[in-house]
Amino acid sequence: MAAHLLRSYDPDLQIVIVEKRTSLGRGLAYSTDLEDHVLNVRASNMSAFADEPDHFVHWLRARNIQIDDPTTYFAPRHLYGEYLGQLLHETSNQYGSNARLRIIDEECVAILERDEHLELQLADGTRVVTQRCVLATGHDQKVNRGLSLAPPSEADGALPDPTDQVLIIGSGLSMVDTCLSLMLAGHQGQIVAVSRRGLLPAVHSKTSSIVLQQADVPLGGGPLEFAGWFRDLVRETEARGGNWRDVVDGLRPHNQLIWQSWSDASKRQFFRHLKAWWDIHRHRMAPQVGEQLSEAVANGQLHVIAGRILDVKSIGKGFEAVLQRRNSQAVEEIRVARIYDCAGVIADPGKSSNPLMRSLLATGIARADRLRIGLDVSPDGALISQQGRNARLYAVGPLTRGTFLEIEAIPDIRVQCQHLASALLRQPSSM
Repeated sequence: MAAHLLRSYDPDLQIVIVEKRTSLGRGLAYSTDLEDHVLNVRASNMSAFADEPDHFVHWLRARNIQIDDPTTYFAPRHLYGEYLGQLLHETSNQYGSNARLRIIDEECVAILERDEHLELQLADGTRVVTQRCVLATGHDQKVNRGLSLAPPSEADGALPDPTDQVLIIGSGLSMVDTCLSLMLAGHQGQIVAVSRRGLLPAVHSKTSSIVLQQADVPLGGGPLEFAGWFRDLVRETEARGGNWRDVVDGLRPHNQLIWQSWSDASKRQFFRHLKAWWDIHRHRMAPQVGEQLSEAVANGQLHVIAGRILDVKSIGKGFEAVLQRRNSQAVEEIRVARIYDCAGVIADPGKSSNPLMRSLLATGIARADRLRIGLDVSPDGALISQQGRNARLYAVGPLTRGTFLEIEAIPDIRVQCQHLASALLRQPSSM
């Protein structure tokens, strides 16, 4: 968001970033140092700027990273974190001066509305005055509940016995990361992953996205009608020599419009019955990661179970988990040395661990969307409270999933940031 704003040549533009982490750009996703933790999107689609699609690839090659084909290369995530961190200063120097950018290493805990400005309260007691503010807090990090760890966690460490059994709650991409981390650290024991449906993310392969016009896409009918149309389109694409990935990727420009065309009842129906299936096809693993995971499943080290954890209690130096498999009334107990909670992010703002989010909701400056999967925002990202649209306070990224749903990956977020930056720069500075 800041990089898009910095592309303005306005010498009077002043941008302040408040970030409690010691480095910019890494967040939860890109803080890993493991080479095997790679992006889930090809390098060719990871530029920070949609109008410069090769920006990230050029950055990699300038650092002598060998890339034969950017459409099949999945870069290590720590490299992408480095890219984002350097992006600010490179963009600022290219379009003006670093003097327009100020970075405050602190946490924002509250925002107060004044007559003509906003006042940000920081954890150390200082205050920052600004005319407009954009919330770019990303996914909410789970709080350690004592019996489980939410990776990455400072409380994590080497297991006393590398042959111990480990339990992971969830079977999505966070589980994949945790499983890889354990195996790369030399863990030899069985890793049991439990999720409601026991589904693993699909794997990327070379695709040729189909081209769909808006008129080709069914809008407003709801998820069941959409699912039928989607299956028919996959069959047609396969008959022409393609595969389902071509359809999923071809839908990307229309995903947000499809979501916005549904009623609240349809959206809830999608979450209950289809979202898990959509996620494993939409958010895929890099091929090399898929190979590692398939090998772990084949040799028995990774065991994926469809079911739910009913109870967990401490037993000696480990834990005892009570498990009920899907479509079964029977329960079973398993002993594990460690439990990792990879069951997904905190979506409901009311359950947020972020003091700023709690403050915004308590003061009424912000409110949850009707599905309680993010903040209520207008199509341009402005926060909506009981009093209506707030022209000074905006949000980007996962916080806006209630309005956009598909707003968690770089290719979508960069477009959102570009549009919002353009809109903010057009507004009068005295607003």
